[in-house]
Amino acid sequence: VVGLVILITLGRPILYSPKRTGVSGTLFTMWKFRTMTVNTGATSHHSGDDDPRLTQVGRWIRKFKFDELPQLWNIAKGEMSFVGPRALAQKELDELAKSYDLSKRFLVPAGLTGLAQINARRDDIEAKIRNDIEYVEKLSIWLDITIILRSVYRTIRGKWDDNAKLPLDSD
Repeated sequence: VVGLVILITLGRPILYSPKRTGVSGTLFTMWKFRTMTVNTGATSHHSGDDDPRLTQVGRWIRKFKFDELPQLWNIAKGEMSFVGPRALAQKELDELAKSYDLSKRFLVPAGLTGLAQINARRDDIEAKIRNDIEYVEKLSIWLDITIILRSVYRTIRGKWDDNAKLPLDSD
């Protein structure tokens, strides 16, 4: 249904397929539904809610995280996991590696969701890196279940803002 909506409103391509770095530093093609106008020139920044290329349909698709659904294919292929560190582009990793030791991030597959996605502010890269590393250090089934429950809750509510308090959050 999401693909059909994109096809009707935005046309082709329906999917966006950036290269990302996963477990052991291997590159893979991550699949996402397209939410923006086709980019004719590569940008060096991540898109945000104020990106002029984001379409109205794309904004709605992102609000409920429908753009992430094609990553289930990445999970089925073993390139990603449901929970893990964020899948980053090689260019972003190269830049971050100048300031941070990222080696632990590559011990587990990148995740559809993760500790950084539920805890860190979108604009706080240091917090995201700390959360990614903390996830690997504290790896447990209970942590995964907590992350999944928080992610589902936020997705259903459509609340992924930086200040959203959740029933599972502790003060």
